[in-house]
Amino acid sequence: QGCVDHPVVLTEAVCNPLYSRQMMSELLFECYQVPKVSYGVDSLYSFYHNRRQNWPCSGLVISSGYQCTHILPVLEGRLDAKNCKRINLGGCQAAVYLQRLLQLKYPGHFAAITLSRMEEILHEHSYIAEDYIEELQKWRSPEYYENNMHKMQLPFSNKLLGSTLSSEEKQERRQQQLRRLQELNARRREEKLQLDQERLDRLLYVQELLEDGQMDQFHKALVELNMDSAEELQSYINKLSQSVEQAKQKILQAEVNIEVDVVDSKPETPDLDPLGSEQSLEDVESINEFEPLFAEEQPEVEKPVAAVQPVFNLAEYHQLFLGTERIRAPEIVFQPSLIGEDQAGIAETMQYVLERYPKEQQAILVQNVFLTGGNTMYPGLKARVQKELLEMRPFQSSFQVHLASSPVLDAWYGARDWAVEHMTREEGWITRKDYEEKGGEYLKEHCASNVYVPIRLPKQAPRTTEALAPSRVLTSGTGNPCEQA
Repeated sequence: QGCVDHPVVLTEAVCNPLYSRQMMSELLFECYQVPKVSYGVDSLYSFYHNRRQNWPCSGLVISSGYQCTHILPVLEGRLDAKNCKRINLGGCQAAVYLQRLLQLKYPGHFAAITLSRMEEILHEHSYIAEDYIEELQKWRSPEYYENNMHKMQLPFSNKLLGSTLSSEEKQERRQQQLRRLQELNARRREEKLQLDQERLDRLLYVQELLEDGQMDQFHKALVELNMDSAEELQSYINKLSQSVEQAKQKILQAEVNIEVDVVDSKPETPDLDPLGSEQSLEDVESINEFEPLFAEEQPEVEKPVAAVQPVFNLAEYHQLFLGTERIRAPEIVFQPSLIGEDQAGIAETMQYVLERYPKEQQAILVQNVFLTGGNTMYPGLKARVQKELLEMRPFQSSFQVHLASSPVLDAWYGARDWAVEHMTREEGWITRKDYEEKGGEYLKEHCASNVYVPIRLPKQAPRTTEALAPSRVLTSGTGNPCEQA
């Protein structure tokens, strides 16, 4: 009906800028005509929803979500906003890091390793190592790797193209393949003939040097050809001439004859030029590679076409093996340097926040270290935080670590509980009258809200004093210079 006629409870970021709250309040009151609004912090709603009767009102909230992680100290039921800290790492960065690791490990499946699949793998297969270095040492053992490695099957199609073709289509495909091989073979013959002709011309030129009596140049050319005498030169010329003539006849015969020309596996003439022996051997080997294709595709003999079978198991080829990636991806919240981030991890930030308080308040805060947010659902996170606290706290001191009953939904449950409890109260609600009188950035504090810091504008000097200031300077111009200064 063009308006929302009931109160609204919204969550906002820790230390949310006043401008952001002003835009949201303006939208709710001006556009949707909401009667009253309340703002709170999602992790604090989760904290108060999970608070039991024996839990203290103070604690240290560790909230790790999709984009960032917050360390929030709560003293006597209220957020201490001055000592809150944020780490710009969360579930999104862990999923991107895991995607990068697996794409480098399996470059053939680059397109199949998507971010959504990585988030699913991260939630279902990753865990936090209590001691990261010690856990990596365990993964070096082949037995430990086999027992703890997880296999992920990527989707693939097992339907082969050859099995869906009819006999006529297969025959047509064979004919096309024969034509392509014939053209390739003819082109190779022409290239071989051209090379042999160039070598023959070079040998004939050296022989002409001998006939013209240019003995110095002749002996120099023999050394370049790696030959010892004129008789050896003449022998190579005769063999190469015979090879060139046979090649020309084969090309003429292939142009006239329509039948498939099967190339012998052995070369008809040996390579005569030592300088080009390596290239000629490559030509012979490349022709030999096509020999079984020619032999199988002769049209005179009809062979039954067997079903094409893959040389390897396609299902195994499309599998991902998750080893150390299971602990490396979520470890970035404790060691941001793994992805090149110049930030402190959860343990260092937690220690930094605690050191900003006296020892008595530190002891109170660590009695209720509360973990919430979707990125805290990894197995082993609670044990890791306990280990880090054990290392940073004094000897024989006590601490308690609690995990939210539902880290993802407890923020909504806490906001619902608060709304039901305070529906008829004025505490924490911003009415339309408050919005019109105090502005959109105004906030009424409550147990799960931010701390309201109003805008403080500098006071401007009255205009009368500004107008009188020049006249005072002019009237005092005839007095003592020291007084003017």
